[in-house]
Amino acid sequence: MSRYQPLLTKAPAQLIQANGQPAFGLFDASVVDFNLQDFIYQNLMDNKASALARYFHYKQFQFICVTGSDWLLAVAIADIRYANSGFAYLYRFDMNLAVSKGLLLPGALGCRMSDSPSTGEAKQQFGAYQVTIKTSLTDWQLNINTKELKASLAIEKASQMPMALCAPTGYNGFTYTEKSNGLKVTGSLEFQSKALDLAQALAGYDFSAGFMRRHTSWRWASVNTMLEGKAFGLNMAAGVNETGLCENALWFGGHIQHLSPATFVFDRKDHTKAWQVGSLCGEVQLEFTPLYCRQEKVNIALLASNFRQYVGFYSGFVWLQDGTRLELNTVKGLAEDHYAKW
Repeated sequence: MSRYQPLLTKAPAQLIQANGQPAFGLFDASVVDFNLQDFIYQNLMDNKASALARYFHYKQFQFICVTGSDWLLAVAIADIRYANSGFAYLYRFDMNLAVSKGLLLPGALGCRMSDSPSTGEAKQQFGAYQVTIKTSLTDWQLNINTKELKASLAIEKASQMPMALCAPTGYNGFTYTEKSNGLKVTGSLEFQSKALDLAQALAGYDFSAGFMRRHTSWRWASVNTMLEGKAFGLNMAAGVNETGLCENALWFGGHIQHLSPATFVFDRKDHTKAWQVGSLCGEVQLEFTPLYCRQEKVNIALLASNFRQYVGFYSGFVWLQDGTRLELNTVKGLAEDHYAKW
């Protein structure tokens, strides 16, 4: 068991500082003002980057997961400049059934994004498909309108500290990431015109934006569940945001605990084999058994994506900072393996 616990930096009032560069660190709160117009973006030879490079190199995505008693909902919107993509799917554990809808549209067609994880609205719409994510200082509001999925949900985020960091990316970029798991959910959710029970539902969100690597990849794990009568959330990732920092954290009863770097062992060619998800200092030792995989492969001109997001069960244990061992016994969660050229 590790006593690893990093020092937090007070969240800056603005992400971009007086010198035109981002404030880097692991923050104690969300950064409200992104003031991206003040960022001095340079190319690899330290010259001012062109307006086209500045526009096309900036990427952003938002993701929300809601886990209920016998179902899991996942929703994403991504702006990768050359195109925008998104999906909404719901997996029923009791029926071993998934209903999924995804979009890939050119440029900014049908899509707009928020400049901040604390204020604004992200939206993707095309035909009968519409997903909207509104964020404020107190909550995230998710609205879905598709043929088989309809939702009007509020996810309470003010009840606990998020995992919020800004890290250098590559030689001249940066990535801001904010995540929180184990959050209370209210509102309504319909699956094939039938209301789903939200009494036991918990949610997690992910806001990520910045000047990211042209070629990037990551492995990721996420859990929202109840343990010992308290809300529990977990976020683990490897491959990004690791330039002196890492985005790994758990939440238990509303309190955040930062974790050491993550390790993932899995078979990319066999979607049925279990994953081993752990941490460098031993706080996390889990096995993930996949049940369903949402996948897509895109390889066109400037863009490539090899994406696999799995729904399944986690079993194992985590150590809390006070020495308490929490057991996870077939709890619902997500795992992801993704390569992108964007």
